Amino acid sequence: MDDRFPIQKIRNIGFIAHIDAGKTTVTERVLFVSGRIHRVGGVDEGTTTMDFMPQERERGITITSAATTVPWQDCRVNVIDTPGHVDFTAEVERSLRVLDGGIVVLDAVAGVQSQSETVWRQADTYKVPRICFVNKMDRVGASFPRTIESIRRRLKGNAVAVQLPIGEEATFAGAIDLLSGQALVYPLGRDTSTEVVPPQVQPIPPEYQKLYEEYRQAMIEKIVETDEKLLVRYLEGDEISEDDLREGLRQATIKRLIVPVLCGSAIQGKGIHPLLDAIISLLPSPADVAPLEAVNVKTSEKIPCPPDEKAPLAALAFKVVTDPFVGRLVYLRVYSGTAKAGGSVINTSKDQRERMGRLLRMHANRREELEDVTAGDICAAVGLKNTFTGDTICTEALRLLLEPPRFPTPVVSVSIEPVSRGDQDKLGDALHKLSDEDPTFIVRFNSETGQTLMSGMGELHLEVLVDRMRREFGVDARVGPPRVSYREAITQTVKQEGRFIRQSGGHGQYGHVWLELEPLEQGGGVVFENAVVGGKIPREFIPGVEAGVRAALDNGPLAGYPLVDVKVRLVDGSYHDVDSSEMAFRSAAMIAIREGTRKARPVIQEPIVELEVVTPGEYLSEVLGDLGTRRSQIRNIEGQGDIQVVRAMLPLGETFNYTTALRSLTKGRANYTMEFRYYEAVPENIAKNIVARGG
Repeated sequence: MDDRFPIQKIRNIGFIAHIDAGKTTVTERVLFVSGRIHRVGGVDEGTTTMDFMPQERERGITITSAATTVPWQDCRVNVIDTPGHVDFTAEVERSLRVLDGGIVVLDAVAGVQSQSETVWRQADTYKVPRICFVNKMDRVGASFPRTIESIRRRLKGNAVAVQLPIGEEATFAGAIDLLSGQALVYPLGRDTSTEVVPPQVQPIPPEYQKLYEEYRQAMIEKIVETDEKLLVRYLEGDEISEDDLREGLRQATIKRLIVPVLCGSAIQGKGIHPLLDAIISLLPSPADVAPLEAVNVKTSEKIPCPPDEKAPLAALAFKVVTDPFVGRLVYLRVYSGTAKAGGSVINTSKDQRERMGRLLRMHANRREELEDVTAGDICAAVGLKNTFTGDTICTEALRLLLEPPRFPTPVVSVSIEPVSRGDQDKLGDALHKLSDEDPTFIVRFNSETGQTLMSGMGELHLEVLVDRMRREFGVDARVGPPRVSYREAITQTVKQEGRFIRQSGGHGQYGHVWLELEPLEQGGGVVFENAVVGGKIPREFIPGVEAGVRAALDNGPLAGYPLVDVKVRLVDGSYHDVDSSEMAFRSAAMIAIREGTRKARPVIQEPIVELEVVTPGEYLSEVLGDLGTRRSQIRNIEGQGDIQVVRAMLPLGETFNYTTALRSLTKGRANYTMEFRYYEAVPENIAKNIVARGG
C-alpha cells in the first residue's frame, strides 16, 4: 500500500460492542475480504489476527484494543478492534477519543445488551458518528426488526435500515440494498474461510417486493427529514435520485442524525462487502468532521487544529504498550501537521522535549516502518520515553494542549507481594510498566499495613494483569482476595485549626494554619485553595500546607480509605520568623485535616454496579431471590420469549463469587454482565462492620 493518502481517502473507524457480539470475527472478515490477510482465523481456535495476546487466545475474548490498516476501494481504512468486556472499558474509551467513526456490532438474537449501552454512551461523549451491523443473522432466534427496535428503545438511536435481510436463521442468504434496489445474494457451498466470496447482484425476489417498498419508503422519509431541500422536493412529489439519497444519508450519518443499520453473518462471510462499502460511503474522513480544538499554552485561547499536513503538528498519545521486540510504543493520532521519524518534538503536557524515533504503522502485533505521518492518520512511535496516555505532542512553533480521554475510577483492589525476595525489584518494574499502559490500573503502597495494593476495573482485569506479570516479566506473586475500593467523604463544612510546635534546643519547629473543609459533588476530587491574605503565611510555605493536606486525605478518619470530593481552603494562620519551615506547615496541615475530618460527619462510600442477568424464565424466581440477599435494587425485568433479562443496581462487594452462585441456581444456563455506575454512602450497620474489621 502507498503510505501517503489524501485526507479525504482516510477512514479512522473502530468496532465496538457487547462481549460475544462478534466484533473480532467481523474484523477478521474485514481483513480477509480486503486482502490484508489470506486465511480467516477463528476466536474459538485462538487464531485471529487482532487477538494476539496469549490471554486473549486462551479466553476467547478481546482484552486490549488492536490497530490495523486495510485498503478498500481507493481508500485507507485504519481499524481498531476494541474489547467488549466491561473490565476493559478504558480501551474503548481511549479508542473512541481518536476515531472518526464507529461500527456498533449487535447480536441479532440478543439485540442491544448492557455493554452495547455503555459503548454507545462513550461514542456520544466523543460525538462519534456510527453505523450498526446486526451480526449472527444465521443464528436460531435472529430477528432484524427486533434488533432495530431495541436500538431505538434502549439506545434512543434514530436507527434506519438501509438493508433488508433475505431470510433469517438457517435460511439467511443475503440482503436487499434499499438504496440501489438490488438483492445481494451469497452462493451456497463455498468455503468462505479460504476464498473471498462476493455477493451476487440479483433482482429483488418477488416475495420480498412489498416488504422492500415498505422499508425503502420508511428509509426515504427518515433521510429527507434531515435535509430541508430534500424534504421540500419530497413534499412536492419529486422523485429523489439514488445519488441524492446516498449523499443525504451520508450527511445525516456524519451529523449523527441517523444511524444506518446493515445486517450479515460474519462467521459465514456474509454482509462484509456491503459493510466495507458503507464504511467508505457513510462514515466521515478526518476532513469531514469539525476540527478538534486545542488550547494554546501561551495565550490559553482555544484554537482549531485543521486537518492539514502543512499546519503546525498536534498529535494525541492515546495508548502506550510495551512491545517485546521494539520496546515502548506510543500510539498517536495526528490531528494536524506532519510527524517525521527522528524529529524533535515537544510533549506539552509534561513540558519536555522528546525525540520521535521510528514511526510504525501497526498491523495487530506486526509493524511497517514509516518516514512520516500526516494529519488525519494513526501511527505508533518508538522513542517517546516520557509520553503517556493523554499527552499532547507538538512542535516548538506552536505549543498546543489537546483534551485527553477520561477514564473511569478503579473499583476493585487486591494486595500483591513477591513470592521471593529476589522478585521484589522485578515486581516493582512490572507494576510500573503495566500502570504506564493502563490508566485504570492504579498501584499504591499502604504505609500503615505495609502492603502493595493494585486496583482495577474488576476481578478479570486484575487476573489478566497478574497473568501478564508472570508471562511477560517472569514475576511470581501472591495475590490477596479481591477487596472493594471503598472511599470516604465528609458531609458538612467545618473550620479547623492545626498547630505544630516543637522545641528541641536551637531552632524549633512552628507551623499554624486554619483550614476550611467543604464537601463537593461526587467526582469533585480534592481541591486545595489558598485564601490567606495579608502575608499571614509566607508564600514559600504554601506548598508545604498543600502537601500536608493531600497526604492526610489519603487516610480517612473512619477506616483509612482515601478521602475524596472535598475542597480545602487555607484561610488563616501564623508563622515564626526563625522556627517556621515548610515541613512544620506540612505537619500543621495534617493535624488540621485529621481533626477536622472527624468533625465533618464522615461517611464511607461503596461502588455501586449495574448488573444485567439473562436467564431462562424457569429460574427467574431463584435469581431474584438471590439478588434480594445482596442489597440489590431491581430496576426492571424484560422478557424475550422464554428468556428473561433482569437489571439491578447493587453494591460491588455483594457481587464477589456471583458467577458460582448464578451457575448453581440456573444449572449453568444463565449469564450476567456488570458495570460500575457510581459511589453511594454505605448503610450505617455495614459501615460499622467495615470500621470494625479495619476495611
